[in-house]
Amino acid sequence: MDLTPYVDNLRQELAVAADAGGDDARALAERLTAPLESAARLTLLNALSAAMGEVTRELAPGSVDVRLRGLDPEFVVTPPPAPEPFREAREPGAAPAPPPADTDDGAMARINFRLPAHLKARAEDAAAAEGLSVNAWLVRAVSTALDGGARTTPQGRGKDSGGRGFTGWVR
Repeated sequence: MDLTPYVDNLRQELAVAADAGGDDARALAERLTAPLESAARLTLLNALSAAMGEVTRELAPGSVDVRLRGLDPEFVVTPPPAPEPFREAREPGAAPAPPPADTDDGAMARINFRLPAHLKARAEDAAAAEGLSVNAWLVRAVSTALDGGARTTPQGRGKDSGGRGFTGWVR
């Protein structure tokens, strides 16, 4: 998005306003237009960023980001993910299902995860309510989503566990 027409319009409006004040005001307006150009661009970028933040809140889990390319902003739209197609039950003799996500083979992978601020606050509140770190809560949420709703809480974790976990089988 080219901000130049908007900045030029502001410069022209300042010149028109300064014409009413005489030659001294016109000269002052001409001297002020160059320093005001960067301030006007920054103000426009702040307004666009705030507007895209509001759009992102409405699109969640999709998003709209404002990126600066040279002097002009560029919008990057990330649509919400499309729902997965329905999977039918597997036939006898088909490959076995992958192991459940709660099996810990010790391997860890690190990712950077961008989350809208309003969802981050909700995730922090939910994690705190269950006595988990945000990371542990997110791992469990991803595992639950991928395993079709089977929720598990690792032993020794969770609200009021205090290390009083039980192991074994019950009949």
